[in-house]
Amino acid sequence: MTLLAMRRWGISIALLCLHCAGGAFADQDSPRLYRDGTLRGDLLLFNGKIHTQDASSQTASVVAVHDGKIAYVGDSQEDASQLLSGNASSIDLSGRVAVPGLMDCHNHIVLMGNRPGYHTPLENAYSVSDVQAIFRARASDVPGGSFVTTIGGFHPNQFQERRLPTLAELDDALPGHPVFISYSFAGPGVTNSLGKAYFESLDQPPVIDGEGNIASGTDNGKALLALRQQLTFDDRKRGVTDAMAYAASLGVTTHLDQGAFPATGTPSDGAASEDLYSMHLPWLSVYDDAKGIVRLRINFLHMDDTLDVPTVQQRLLNTFKFFGNDMIRTGSIGEFITANYTGGPVFEEAARRIARAGWRLEVHSLTNTDFQTQIQAFENINAQQDITDLRWVVAHVPQITEEYLERLRKLGGGVNLSGWQYLAGTGPKAGPPFRTIVDNGIPAGIGADGMQIAPMNPWLHAYYATTGRNALGQQINEGQQISREEFLRLYTRANQWFLGGPDEHILGALEVGRLGDIVVLSDDYFAVPDEQLKQLHSVLTIVGGVVVHDSRD
Repeated sequence: MTLLAMRRWGISIALLCLHCAGGAFADQDSPRLYRDGTLRGDLLLFNGKIHTQDASSQTASVVAVHDGKIAYVGDSQEDASQLLSGNASSIDLSGRVAVPGLMDCHNHIVLMGNRPGYHTPLENAYSVSDVQAIFRARASDVPGGSFVTTIGGFHPNQFQERRLPTLAELDDALPGHPVFISYSFAGPGVTNSLGKAYFESLDQPPVIDGEGNIASGTDNGKALLALRQQLTFDDRKRGVTDAMAYAASLGVTTHLDQGAFPATGTPSDGAASEDLYSMHLPWLSVYDDAKGIVRLRINFLHMDDTLDVPTVQQRLLNTFKFFGNDMIRTGSIGEFITANYTGGPVFEEAARRIARAGWRLEVHSLTNTDFQTQIQAFENINAQQDITDLRWVVAHVPQITEEYLERLRKLGGGVNLSGWQYLAGTGPKAGPPFRTIVDNGIPAGIGADGMQIAPMNPWLHAYYATTGRNALGQQINEGQQISREEFLRLYTRANQWFLGGPDEHILGALEVGRLGDIVVLSDDYFAVPDEQLKQLHSVLTIVGGVVVHDSRD
């Protein structure tokens, strides 16, 4: 079948390639210790404060990983050592706090890996001088004349100056590199002198003022499109490895990606647009090279607007659910199943076919009414066919009510939450209602929803969920705070529910038999002051018993 034919029929080319993953991973000589499609190492950690997130919330001082899986959790270094091979590494944690590898049940890391230029996250910058310092550090690894970019994941609210850097400030930081910075889905953005010269040389240049400012919408889209048109496949693979490395530095070891909007190849495309049939290929290629260092789970977004729901139907016919291996696997349909995400005949038809095929489904809610029409549609379908075992999800739910939480729970559904309001939300009830949801008992988890309007950094979401304060320090979610223990539970053990399938009992906790994904933190998550939560990061990230990030701290 030709590439054109596969696109016409809506077949996921990326998923057709998954069958080849096991072969390359089988290389016993890989420096990443890939075997049988996953990372498999032997490692002993001792003298730590290891929060296991097991069923009893045990805290241990020793954990051992053998052949990629947890072999021992407890307090005896001698007993743990007897379970390991002779070539196992041992690491003294010197009293540091360790937790299971974080699982993000809702983000867009695949888009992050496909960003044009040398994408540089700014979500951990708190001033213009921080931006300059981050860019200067980045420039040391970027060839001269290449674009340094930041596309989404931050907001000027987080900077002391409450504004974007100026052209002059960017020139000072990166005199030898063009720059493009843009936030949200479609800007506004800003560039420096080298970037301005490049954009103004285009046949259809964006309008850029003397300070380097680029208006949101079409002008920002023109700049973004020009950069995307320069991307090669190798550029995308480099972006994938950068995205993986950044995730590992934060301690996020598993990602449930929620897809992208279909790209049009015009300036109307925003930061969340990509080719739905090729966006996974550079990721698959990196895994096939045995260089994947985080786990990826793939959801498929669809924007059908007719009752025959052609792309959803072909997805169900031509893609296997839960197909892949421990490093990369297919997930469900979502976070959009049709162009009108709130409900209606097309929405219900797509959901009905998804139910018949036995797939999980995820939709998102942003208003005080959309969750109502979505859950009502689920109830209509459940009246014809039982969906209570399918684990259908409504995401974000900033305004969901107790009544509809109960109705969704009766359908076997769940909600995933995000601190996306942290960057630009306003109060006093910005949501989501973390406290109400946790107390309700409905299956719930947390995902960052990075990288457009929210940061990928889980510790910023921890700050928002436990304090209710936004980037300006304003209280915008009063009365809905949860504890740090509850947040960690939602970002680890609770999130296995959203992966389902073969992942449900192998991730999310440090228990014997589960995959050996462990994060050693830069400080004590349970003890640092609230403001210092934002500064947390990983000093050591382990996936399948293999160290994939080491800060050398």
